[in-house]
Amino acid sequence: MFILVGNNHLAKTGGTENYTYTLALELKKRGHDVQYFTFEKGEISSLLEKEGIPFMTREHYDLILANHNTVVEMLWNLGYTIQTCHGCIPQLEQPSPFADSHVVVSEEVREHLQKQGFQSTVIHNGIDCNRFYPKRPVSPTLTTVLSLCQSDIANDFIRKCCEQAGVRFLSSNKYTDNIWSVEEQINESDLVIGLGRSAYDAMACGRAVLVYDYRDYMGEFLGEGMLTPENIQKSMFCNCSGRVSRIHYDEKSFIEEMHKYSPELAQWSRNFALKQLNIEVAAEKYLKIYKAKRDDCTYKTRLKLFFEKNRLREENLKRELQQLQNQFASIQQQMNDMQAQYSKKGKKHLRAIRFLLWFNVVLIVLFIALSFNMF
Repeated sequence: MFILVGNNHLAKTGGTENYTYTLALELKKRGHDVQYFTFEKGEISSLLEKEGIPFMTREHYDLILANHNTVVEMLWNLGYTIQTCHGCIPQLEQPSPFADSHVVVSEEVREHLQKQGFQSTVIHNGIDCNRFYPKRPVSPTLTTVLSLCQSDIANDFIRKCCEQAGVRFLSSNKYTDNIWSVEEQINESDLVIGLGRSAYDAMACGRAVLVYDYRDYMGEFLGEGMLTPENIQKSMFCNCSGRVSRIHYDEKSFIEEMHKYSPELAQWSRNFALKQLNIEVAAEKYLKIYKAKRDDCTYKTRLKLFFEKNRLREENLKRELQQLQNQFASIQQQMNDMQAQYSKKGKKHLRAIRFLLWFNVVLIVLFIALSFNMF
């Protein structure tokens, strides 16, 4: 089967970038002819090409797996398109009407799509459990903590807590460090702190996970605490983003949370990842969606989407034209106001000049009259 995987950007390592890479490799392992598409090439696209997955060359594909609405709108007419929405807030993650099916990474995102009239299937973030696996056993007691937080505020807080607890502190921020082989750092630790895919990568490596970070776009600390069999489903409702419980810690309570660590919890994390987060499971679910719904993707359906796409473009152009007209009317009004203001000032100046002229005439007449009286 000819499959195209697409992501808006593949320049650096990141959540959707790593997901695209992992899914593409899994599909290739299954014997499919896989290619990729992106608007921004870079480190990840180079890694795909090294694995024998080239940039898009065909004019038609059996299946297109796209991560962002920009990619969907670029590729939808080349084959059956499934859009994966990884979040609720970013504009790129909003559902496109041109996708044939929609996949979401959590129940939270599914509810977000439902409010907009889109049905979707939940497929949790898939992890390559053959790449992310326990390369060394964890310690009997907590000795090393790795922070995968993306915030200096959170990292400074965690560092202080580790110092007080006598625990070694490591950190890796994708925005500043941008390390591809993060699994090596994960395997140096006993406990990993982070959100989302970072948590899943750590679970696959057989590490205990504490869901916690500070996110600027939320303006607050987000936390679920230590992941356990009791709270994992609750946390995954929002993709282990911390938005379910939004726990705020002080240093004492955070240290107590870290010390909930145990080797048994780390082993449970690995087993859970193998069953629930394995990319092999995720890839199979994508293929099932395609096989179940591909016959519904008829020529008439695509023709309807084509006209819908043109209609939306026309509406956007009308909206932009109206905005320009409003801006022009506003500028015209400002010019009229300025002209009226200057005209009003001009009349005041003219009256003042006339007054001065008459005043001068009166003075001259008085001067002449006084002069005649003197003689």
